[in-house]
Parts: sequence; C-alpha cells; structure tokens
Amino acid sequence: MYLTHLDCPRCGKEHAADRLQNLCDCGSPLLARYDLPAVAKAVTPERFPLRPADLWRYRELLPVADPRHVITLGEGWTPLLRTPAYGTEIGIADLMVKDEGLIPTGSFKARGAAVGVSRARELGVERVAMPTNGNAGSAWATYAARAGMGATIVMPLSAPSICRRECVAAGADLRLIDGLIGDAGRRVAELIAESNGAIFDAGTLREPYRLEGKKTMGYEIVEQLGWQVPDVIIYPTGGGVGLIGIHKALHELRELGWVGDKLPRLVAVQSTGCAPIVRAFAAGENRAQPWADAHTVAFGITVPAPLGDELILAALRESSGTAVAVDDADILADLREFAGREGLLLCPEGAACLTAARQLRAGGWIRAGERVVVLNTGAGLKYPDTVDVSGVPVLA
Repeated sequence: MYLTHLDCPRCGKEHAADRLQNLCDCGSPLLARYDLPAVAKAVTPERFPLRPADLWRYRELLPVADPRHVITLGEGWTPLLRTPAYGTEIGIADLMVKDEGLIPTGSFKARGAAVGVSRARELGVERVAMPTNGNAGSAWATYAARAGMGATIVMPLSAPSICRRECVAAGADLRLIDGLIGDAGRRVAELIAESNGAIFDAGTLREPYRLEGKKTMGYEIVEQLGWQVPDVIIYPTGGGVGLIGIHKALHELRELGWVGDKLPRLVAVQSTGCAPIVRAFAAGENRAQPWADAHTVAFGITVPAPLGDELILAALRESSGTAVAVDDADILADLREFAGREGLLLCPEGAACLTAARQLRAGGWIRAGERVVVLNTGAGLKYPDTVDVSGVPVLA
C-alpha cells in the first residue's frame, strides 16, 4: 500500500493512517496522502485497461492494504456519454454526462461506501453510523451488510422513500427524524457518544476514506478521455465530497505526470433553496454560514451547513471555477427536456448541473468549443415524483 499518512488541510498536522481517525483536533476533515513518486514507478496509465472495469483498478491510489478486506459490488467505471442533441441546443456541442446512476445502489455514494467500508473493516470497525439525505445511507447500509458490519442510519422523513427501504432490506438500524440532515447529524452524535466506542462515526468527511472512493470519478473521467482533461466539470454540491474528491484526483494525476499542468475549472451547483456555498463564494469568504429554511426538489444537495465548506471553496478558487444556484422549476424543466432529447432520466441533482451549464454558457462563462462534463450523481428512477404524469390520458 502506498498510503503514507493523513494530513489536515487547515492546520497542517499529520496523523497516522494505520489507526481509526475522524476529524483533526482543529475540527477539519483529514485527507489521505500517498507516496506518489513510488506509485509512478509501480504503475503507468497503460496498465489500467488490462484491469477489471471497476474503481479498484486504481488500487495503488486507494487506502486498502490487504485485498482480502476489499468489499465490492462492481462499483465504478460508469459511462461518460456524449449528449449532442441537448448540448447543441444550449450551445455546448461537446457536452458529456458521466452517469453514476448505473452504479450499485443507484448513486455515486456507492464509491465512497465501497472504499470507506473496506478501510473501516481493515481497521477493525464493527458498526458504522451516519446521518444522510438518503443515498449515502442506502450505500453504506448495503456495503456494511456485505462486509458483515452493522450500520446505524439516521435520515430525514422527507428523504426518498426508496432509500429507507434499501436500508431496511440491508438490515440496517434505521432511524427517521422530522428535520434536516443537520438534525440527523446531532442524533448520530448522541448515539455515538452513548456507545462508548462501539460505533464509528462515518458521516460525511468525518472519516477520510469515503473521499478516496469518490475521487475515482476524477480518475475515470480523465482515463475515459484518453488521459486528457475537459475544460469544465460541473458537480451538484451538498456535502461536497464528490467535488473535493475530483479536485484531489486531478492534483494527484498532475503530480504523477499523467496529465499536464492545465486542469478543469470546477463548478459547484446548488439550489436557490439551499445555497450556502454559492453565497460564501460570491462574498469571497472561506467559510459558509448555515442556510436557513433549506428546501429543494434536489434533496441530495439539501445540506445547510457542509462540514467541507473550506475544501469546497478552495477547490473552486484554485481551479478558477465558480458556484451557481439554480431554481427548482428550471431543474425540473431541464430534467424533462434532457430526457426527451437524450433518452436519459437524470436525478434532480444531475439535472441541476444541466441548468447550470445552460446558464453559464448563455452568460459566456463557458466559452464556445469547450468540453464540459456534467455529473449525474444518481438514477432518475429513484425520484419518480420529478416527472408529472397527471396529464396522461387514460384510454377507455
């Protein structure tokens, strides 16, 4: 294994990677670091096509030492689809969608669960707990079951019903709360405190290895483009782990010498009903203030106070990117328009990225001829209410 240590991006303190870690003493999430010169000597990009089509093809850049602890359902290597009809309509001829809806449990959360559960198992964890807006809970419950671990999941009552059913099917200890993800997080903290160390906190960015699974989206995009980078990557941002992970992956690839110095501009997309990152970015701030009365049809990005706010904002600024808030009405309209033109039903979070792409191109921030990658983070079928069928005629 090429994992060397964990470090704190806020205070710079290094932490050992051979034992369980949550946040740094200063309250910041920790980042996994690797001996990248040794990785470059051990493997080259030409080797990856000879390996299985899953995220474990990048095993030298992942934190699991013993392959016997790898818990997998074949996650990763999702398609990167060209979308010429819709792209041409909005003025982005080279528009591509990476479809994470085809991954196990129907969302990109399976990437973080696969790596996070595998590493937790390797370090001796017997039960994990987390708050979730739905899909992360489904994924971690599923992978924990496959690993023989317990899972305690707390999610809002308003989360997609399929997610609670997935948790129950996987045998998780599911708790529902009448509130938002922050309220669920407070309940998880209480449960962990009451457990006397029997439960490990696997909440978003509260352990360092979920991020390592998510970063493989960045590796895949680059490999699928022939080891070239796009001009822009657009990502729906709630907790922000996917965006932070992609940013980390791109910097690792550049340090390895597998891509050039020019990296994509990153775009964080939020809803006008919950946009703490957009507000902080526009104000030039390094921290985001909690968003009051958060609500949006894109439930997965309803995160009023993301723990990774500093890392998200740093990724946007370092990449010369931006942050955009879009209306729910536009999200639903673009979801339908895209499905009708391209035959792919996106999740509302993915559709929000289309709305952002359309608006950024209309405003000139995305320039003519640029290659743009949009992340569809989950299967549209998990959100059936986003398509209104009330007007469909019933035949006599």
